[in-house]
Amino acid sequence: MTVVEGFHEDHGATFTERGGRRVVRHYGRPAQAHKAVRNVVGVIEMGYGVVLVEGDDRVEFVDNAISNSVPTDDGQGVYSLLLDPQGRVELDMYVYNAGERLLLFTPPDHAQALADDWQGKTFIQDVDISVATDDFAVFGVHGPKATEKIASVLTGPGAPEGPLSFDRGSMGEAGVTVIATDAPTGEEGYEVVCTADQAEEVLDALLYFGMAASPFGYETWDSLTLEAGTPLFETELEGQIPNVAGIRNALNFEKGCFVGQEVVSRVENRGQPSRRLVGIVCEELPEAGATVSVDGEEVGTVTRAVESPSRDEPLALAYVEYGLTESDLKVGKTTGTIEQLPFVEGSQKSGRLPTYLD
Repeated sequence: MTVVEGFHEDHGATFTERGGRRVVRHYGRPAQAHKAVRNVVGVIEMGYGVVLVEGDDRVEFVDNAISNSVPTDDGQGVYSLLLDPQGRVELDMYVYNAGERLLLFTPPDHAQALADDWQGKTFIQDVDISVATDDFAVFGVHGPKATEKIASVLTGPGAPEGPLSFDRGSMGEAGVTVIATDAPTGEEGYEVVCTADQAEEVLDALLYFGMAASPFGYETWDSLTLEAGTPLFETELEGQIPNVAGIRNALNFEKGCFVGQEVVSRVENRGQPSRRLVGIVCEELPEAGATVSVDGEEVGTVTRAVESPSRDEPLALAYVEYGLTESDLKVGKTTGTIEQLPFVEGSQKSGRLPTYLD
């Protein structure tokens, strides 16, 4: 469940499940909340799973397992992937170096399995792995005024600069860690981490102290991230080869061997993957899984689609053949045209915006 479910209920929240975790769907008017984030700032409780990795060999152990390089300095983070031997994404994660421990944010239903699997592989290394999902709350603060919002309530250092860097401070009596995000909504963004017992105090401060902010839920998160061209784990990434998804920010092509690296390197050396992730503007809203075709021939599949509050028209993400140049497509029962991502230019570009070698 959410860390502050009662708080959300008092504010009229409707709930849903993501990865087996109960999260806020919306507070009654998701399209208006979407526009509030695009124009000013909004706050969402994130439904992460949290894994702690401690011990003297923690950095080396995790670095050997994932597709990016674990930062060696306290206060730095990285976006990364865990791949299977065929190079396909098993899960994505944010890895933060918090001094004596690494803090991993994962899809919620994968945290326990990851901890169990890794703990069984530590052998003689000094590594201890545990799940701490219930011990922390994480609140996303997104919008063109996100930096001003954080500055209005954070005591201590200023808002951190640089994607996935973080600083520690306080909000009221609560100690917090503030992370600069990689802009998944296409706007300035921060994540505020606190202990679960201080979550309500922190959320109250984020919504009502200093600059006011609008609460929003995962229905709005979906529309914001789609407009920004951000691939999400459940819909665009799971089971895909990262080169196909275009999430080059999750890969370090120069680091040593990790599971799936051979496939990733082979696709990279080829120059172009077989498919790519694109944006499609549709006449009507297609369903996830709808076939994309040209002249009756299947050329791709829709991963997700929304009625865009920013553009007032249906938008979709889809995997299509890499060299596809046709502009007029059949998308399920409707038609559409390919458009360069992002659909909406916000205050920042998403760090996960699909990127390919031409």
